[in-house]
Amino acid sequence: MSAASNENWQRLFKNLGLPVGLSAAALGTMYFLRKFGIIYQLFHKVDSKTKRNGGDIVADVLKAHGIKYVFTLVGGHISPILVACEKLGIRVVDTRHEVTTVFAADAVARMSGTIGVAAVTAGPGLTNTVTAVKNAQMAESPVLLIGGAAATLLKGRGALQDIDQMSLFKPLCKYCASVTKIRDIVPTLKKALHEAQSGTPGPVFVEFPIDTLYPYELVRREIGMKEKGPVNFVQRIINWYLMNHLNNLFAGAFETRDMSPIPVNQQKATPSQVQKSIELITKAKKPVVLVGSQATLPPVPVEQLRKALEDMGIPCFLGGMARGLLGRYSPIQARQKRGEALKEADVVIMAGAVADFRLGYGRVLNRRSKIITVNRSKEQLYKNSDMFWKPTIAVEGDVASFIVQISQGLKGYKCDPDWIQALKDKDQTKEKANMLKAEEKTDQHLNPLKVLHIAEEVMSDDTVMVADGGDFVATAAYILRPRAPLHWLDPGAFGTLGVGGGFALGAKLCRPDSDVWIIYGDGSLGYSVAEFDTFTRHKIPVIALVGNDAGWTQIEREQAPMFGSSVACKLAFSDYETVAIGYGGKGLRLDRTNEDRIREVLKEAIKMSRSGNSVLINTLIGKTNFREGSISV
Repeated sequence: MSAASNENWQRLFKNLGLPVGLSAAALGTMYFLRKFGIIYQLFHKVDSKTKRNGGDIVADVLKAHGIKYVFTLVGGHISPILVACEKLGIRVVDTRHEVTTVFAADAVARMSGTIGVAAVTAGPGLTNTVTAVKNAQMAESPVLLIGGAAATLLKGRGALQDIDQMSLFKPLCKYCASVTKIRDIVPTLKKALHEAQSGTPGPVFVEFPIDTLYPYELVRREIGMKEKGPVNFVQRIINWYLMNHLNNLFAGAFETRDMSPIPVNQQKATPSQVQKSIELITKAKKPVVLVGSQATLPPVPVEQLRKALEDMGIPCFLGGMARGLLGRYSPIQARQKRGEALKEADVVIMAGAVADFRLGYGRVLNRRSKIITVNRSKEQLYKNSDMFWKPTIAVEGDVASFIVQISQGLKGYKCDPDWIQALKDKDQTKEKANMLKAEEKTDQHLNPLKVLHIAEEVMSDDTVMVADGGDFVATAAYILRPRAPLHWLDPGAFGTLGVGGGFALGAKLCRPDSDVWIIYGDGSLGYSVAEFDTFTRHKIPVIALVGNDAGWTQIEREQAPMFGSSVACKLAFSDYETVAIGYGGKGLRLDRTNEDRIREVLKEAIKMSRSGNSVLINTLIGKTNFREGSISV
């Protein structure tokens, strides 16, 4: 070794805090011992006789974090996790499609304030979840996705269902990790669960190669060592490598470790931001609050948030998961003509609301308005502020705690009752018009507005509504009134079709005593109707109200006039109720022949559901152009 080279090595040793007398050979030896876990194995022995496995540890961590449900579609890669969860009393719910597992976990996360968990097998099992994971990312839902993977030694060597799963999920998840040693399961899962809930919540992904989950003896048998017959020198080296890999995999695997949750990090508004916001609001003549889904996130209980908004007394428009926050009827909630209200408002509080397509990218906001915006995500906080709007006060932090602080600082403030009444008058005018449209006769099928108005009347005060569709669901959003906080579920900003089965599954588990209604379009029904089998097998009764207009009507309405063709927009008036019966549920049908019994049929569905049966109501309806007020077949 040259003098210059040796000097470089000594400098490196010094920077690393190592004795400067170490040689390159010594450093290489240390690297070798560390890379192959030889030093760790000297101090942490392998229990080759234990029947425990990595799946047991996964279940232990989930139990320690208060997880009650794991949604899955079974696969050999993940069987040890599912069996271990069952033993610990964590309910394992298996579905008919992997995408449903994540949708169900998403619903649990939103409605319970904990983390939703889905576990699926490697390769296609994981790729089938991608849409739901992206939906959870955009909806800011804390979801843990557990995925199987090829054995650690076989990755990249053409094993069954072996793909680069990490590359798929890194753009979608806040945190991704692949467990390579059983001793790493606890810290890896703890970090993943922490990251899912901290800051802006979102999905996380942890990959488990199959040899990190199965027992020692089974992995040893499958690892490929030649232990019988003549063994030459090369085979001895291979055997040593394989045996060392196995022992490093299991070394210290089942030692006692702290499994308690890591405290969640959450940024909050500064006292200065709160005070400036209070000063703006007290001067306002026509303030408005836009409440988005993010306002319903922990740690502030939704009932405390509701009280804070009611104490403020400022008119509120509710969107996403915030629908129902103020109950079915509230003197401060405005439901219609939001765009007109925003043009008149002099102060707008965007409490988790985002200036994306839902707010016309900010164009619906009056440039003369003072805008207070609060959001956990800096990206969402300033969305499109470079184009159509500018925040007066921008708060990067928890929405609900900000509203609670504002409410406490506004003691004695009273919003102008004439402003509140003006907005309520617009609501009443629009809703009277809707009622008149509901009485219009269609040439052949049922008026969907009439069906929805009757559904609104018969639904119980504790009903949970799941929205999954286009045209029919968009109409329903104007008619149906969510009853209470966290009693409305829709996909969120991604606008995903197919959430219905999974969302209803998670919702009913979280609210077992509530009626859970899925409001389906006939197009969206096709994505998850097979989950009626899941509802039946797991005794999770829900009600599905299907608006069947035999088409992708929301698309056709624009495509046909624009291009003169309805190609790919047509479906059939299929007997969807028969499909539900085939999966073990109940099926009812509403059409012109029993139009005078709509109320009775809907009540019959509720009775069936409360008796433990899932029910699908196939409702043949006329196509609507609700925004323009026309109804046709």
